[in-house]
Order: sequence, then structure tokens, then C-alpha cells
Amino acid sequence: MPAKEYGIFLPIGNGGWMLSTTAPHPEASYAWNKRAALHAEGIGLDFIMSMAKWRGFGGTTDHWGRSLESITMMSALAECTSRVKIWATLHANVHNPAIAAKMLATLQDVSGGRAGMNIVNGSYAGEFEQFGVWDPELGHEDRYRMTELWTEAVGRLWTEPSVTMHTPYFDLVDCESRPHPASRPTLISAGKSEDARRFQARYADGAFLAAESLDEMRTLSADVHARAKANGRVCKTYSMLTVVQDATDELAAKKVKEWGAGLDREALAHMRRTWGVPEDQARAWAEGAEGEAAFQTAYVAGSARTVTDHIEYIVHEAGLDGLMLIFPEYDEDMVLFGETVLPALRARDEVAA
Repeated sequence: MPAKEYGIFLPIGNGGWMLSTTAPHPEASYAWNKRAALHAEGIGLDFIMSMAKWRGFGGTTDHWGRSLESITMMSALAECTSRVKIWATLHANVHNPAIAAKMLATLQDVSGGRAGMNIVNGSYAGEFEQFGVWDPELGHEDRYRMTELWTEAVGRLWTEPSVTMHTPYFDLVDCESRPHPASRPTLISAGKSEDARRFQARYADGAFLAAESLDEMRTLSADVHARAKANGRVCKTYSMLTVVQDATDELAAKKVKEWGAGLDREALAHMRRTWGVPEDQARAWAEGAEGEAAFQTAYVAGSARTVTDHIEYIVHEAGLDGLMLIFPEYDEDMVLFGETVLPALRARDEVAA
């Protein structure tokens, strides 16, 4: 049984992954992200990943109102690390495939073969309307068809001397992109829809999945694995988990309660509106939300033993290949995790193998 992979979702947007006035508030600065990357490298995590965000959600915390650009930041982090995989994010509806191919080939060179591209096809209209690249006529299925052609174009530009492609979404005419990467960068994609899973199985090396229950996560993971195998490929599956760790379960639960008390309901409502929820429904939902809504992902709270047991359980029960971890604070939190939980997870992996 291959060892499970663990990495971090970097705090490239201010506030990290907590919608709360009382939680730790990472800043969207290179200094903060560099520290997190070096912690990841030092404690033995496998990868670091950053999202691409073009507009925040406001509220009291101005959540993600300030963010860095993913490729630029990850290139710098590739230079200051030597082991962790470097996964950056590009939007297929923003970047021409020729531009994307050149950027990732450069990141692959800078990182010594550790680069990966998280491919996103754009889903929040407000992010892209502000600079005129949102096409309201493109439905969900159309966006994935565009992304498939875009991904094929990038792959050809990495391997062929010249590419000509005419599509409804972009045109390449005798297009060159050299030097080619010495090895193909890793391709990552997030999503759980039918279109998303079909894309992951055909093109991605890793799929990030979200689910409402462990049973649903198990079903989604097995589906992606089976589809990829049917295509003669391997696509690993991951999910996200926020870690709230302290000396005891009680102290960790206290943190959850304190951070939940500061839930930024205005930012939460605006986030729902960007998903297409009508204004009145989004506001009503946010006003009635429990404090746990301050966490944007599933979370585990407890002592080192509790956190270790929980991670081992969900990864194996859901058939996942790994997790992308989120830490509310990213400095002391990551160091504590690296000293206590990660060694225990690695040891259990060895026994399982």
C-alpha cells in the first residue's frame, strides 16, 4: 500500500481559511507564505499548494480581499525549498494555453521537476466580470469542454515543436513553446460533479474532492480511481481538512468555540451569493449559521492522538491517497503537527504497507 501524501493549502489570501474575527488572521504576504512553506519542508510534508483568487468576500475581515498571484509566489517558494512538490493554480478561462504552458515549463525548471498545476475553469462570476473575461453563455458542461481542450493544448505545447488548434474558445496557429519541460508537470483538478470527475479521470494526476459525508467521499474517490483505471491512467484522490490541535481535546474544543464566536456573517453571505444563491437566501442562511461555519472545510479538533486517529480513519475509510491540510495559524500549529502527528501517521503507514 503506497504511503499517504500530506500537504498544506497555503494562506495566499488574507485570513487563510477562517471566516472569523476571533481566529488567527494570516496575512497575504510572501513572508507568511514562505514561513509556511519552510515549515512544510522542515516537518516532512509532501506538497504545498496555493489557490488563485481575484476578488475577496468583504465582511468585517475583508476575507481574501488581499491575495497574492499563485504562479509568481510559487516560483519564489520553489527557489527557497528543495523537496516539497510545488502546486500552483491557473484559471483556464483567464490564461491562454500558450501562456500557461510557458509559465509551468518555467516553474518546472525552477523547481527541479517538482511543479504541478491545479487547473480551474472559473465558477465565481464576480471574480471575472470585473476584468471582462466572464462569458455568461458558457454553462457548466461547456466550461469543462473548454478546459479539456485547453489542457490538451498545454500538453501538446509541452511536447510538440508546433501546435495549431482551432476551438470555439481559443486559437493556436503554428504556436511554439520551448524549451519543453524535462518531465511533465503534475496536473491537479478539484470538483465532484460528473463533469469534474470525468475530467479528472482523463487528464489529472490528482483530484481534490469535497463531500457531505464519509460515505459520499468513499463513493467519489472510488469513482475517480475506477474511471482513471478504465482510461489506463492513475489519478490520486485527496480532500481538505483543517487541523485544530492542542495539548488536550478540551483545549482544542475551546479554540473551536472561541473562533466560531467571531463568525464573519457578512463575508459568509457574500460567499454564498458568489455561488449563485439569491441575496435574501444567502443572508438568511448566514444569519442562522452556527459558529462552525467559520471553518471553510471539515475540521478535526483535539490532542495529537485524536488528530492522528481521525486523519488515519478518514483517509483509509474514504479510500483517499492523501489530504491537503489547513492550519488556522500556520506557524506554531504546523510545528506542533510536525513534532507529534505526522511522525505517527508515517509510522502507521509503514505498518500498513
